[in-house]
Amino acid sequence: MKTLAIALVAMAALQDGPKTTQPVPKDEKRHLGFVEIAKKGGVDFLLLGDSITDGWRGKAKKIYDEKFGPLKPANFGIGGDRTQHVLWRLKNGELEGITPKLVMLMIGTNNAGDSADDVAAGITAIVKEIQGKSPTTKILLLGIFPRGEKPNAGREKNDKVNAIVAKLDDGGKTVKYLDIGAKFLGAGEDQDEREDRLHFISSVIDGSTASAQIW
Repeated sequence: MKTLAIALVAMAALQDGPKTTQPVPKDEKRHLGFVEIAKKGGVDFLLLGDSITDGWRGKAKKIYDEKFGPLKPANFGIGGDRTQHVLWRLKNGELEGITPKLVMLMIGTNNAGDSADDVAAGITAIVKEIQGKSPTTKILLLGIFPRGEKPNAGREKNDKVNAIVAKLDDGGKTVKYLDIGAKFLGAGEDQDEREDRLHFISSVIDGSTASAQIW
């Protein structure tokens, strides 16, 4: 048992970069479903992310179909994903068979135990992975949405992450950074269109809500 523990520690030490940049498998059944979608081709607009992106499949699907449907979309968002999970999925087939014109990426809110620098490093690794596998694909990089009431350490950290990854924007040539988080907040940031102050779809009723329309 001690030998295994030592081996795992040694392997971790040999890895290049923080854990946010090290691919980790998760939800393999859903991942394999995405791989099959990719194999069929025909995806021009790919959504990548966690439960916030995943939420378009639920009560906001009517708006998703209306706004994104004509763009030949595929939603590869999985609830609970961190940067390392998205990175693993991309390295294991989710871009094989497709060359999206645009990838919309938002990830990082679940990397709660990682520093702002490390989360930004994970996001950067994902951007580079997309560029490496699909060089002609443009990336719309969304800032991490505000999370919880202000002030709180999590929101402050996410603001720091956003400030770092915003520098990946090259004028839209390959990456365009966009932060729409403030649009969910009222004056003084004491109001929020999102009931749980995280997921834009938490207050969706019959597929129509201000927060979904904002996005």
